[in-house]
Amino acid sequence: MEILIIEDEQRAARQLDKLLKNSSFDFQILSVIDSIEEAVLWFKDNPYPDLIFMDIQLADGLSFEIFHKIEINVPIIFTTAFDQYAIRAFKVNSIDYLLKPIQQEDLNNALNKFNKSKPEVIEPLVLKELLNSLQTSKRRKGILVKEGNSFIQIQTSELAYIYSQTSITFGITLDNRRFIIDETLDNLFDSLELSEFYRINRGQIVMRYAIKKIEPYFNHRLKLQILNSRDLEFVVSRQKTTDFKEWLNS
Repeated sequence: MEILIIEDEQRAARQLDKLLKNSSFDFQILSVIDSIEEAVLWFKDNPYPDLIFMDIQLADGLSFEIFHKIEINVPIIFTTAFDQYAIRAFKVNSIDYLLKPIQQEDLNNALNKFNKSKPEVIEPLVLKELLNSLQTSKRRKGILVKEGNSFIQIQTSELAYIYSQTSITFGITLDNRRFIIDETLDNLFDSLELSEFYRINRGQIVMRYAIKKIEPYFNHRLKLQILNSRDLEFVVSRQKTTDFKEWLNS
């Protein structure tokens, strides 16, 4: 069984590889891909695998965008950190999912399901509806932040940007206050309104209305001038430049 893994977290990809090796299935991992752009290029240049393990949240957006760019006729097992209630929609498509952190028993059951039933390929229309439903669920109005020895809640609309530094997540407001947020950048981005916030790279999320200026940067990247930047540099990764421009125009 030839397997393709689409996963942007190296540790998660290594863990999946370990779990697969601990299973009873004979397989070969063709490649590990970490972005939408790389996935599209890979499918254009390579024959289809037998099965794809696909993370939902990649570095340059939701992996469902891959299906908007290229047709994929391959069964998929999604891997996701989304809440179980948000992923019930997967079940109606005969495509399995694994909730992170992935457990060996869950992986084995998913592989058995694939091996016995050969689930049908998910239809483009269903994918579109699923993407829309997930985007709709990503609406968070408030965030709990630390203020001294206490916690307060601020509105997401107050944030100019969020960034991670030395494993600590910080939020900077439009009026230039800084707070510590006791959540990972991944969890935060998964819950924010996608039309208002964009993850420009692995360590930074910016709010649309905090962007003051956009300039070309070397290696086909973009450099942003952000409100209350506090001497931080904001650079849109090369893989995201096209999608970032489309997001701004939407």
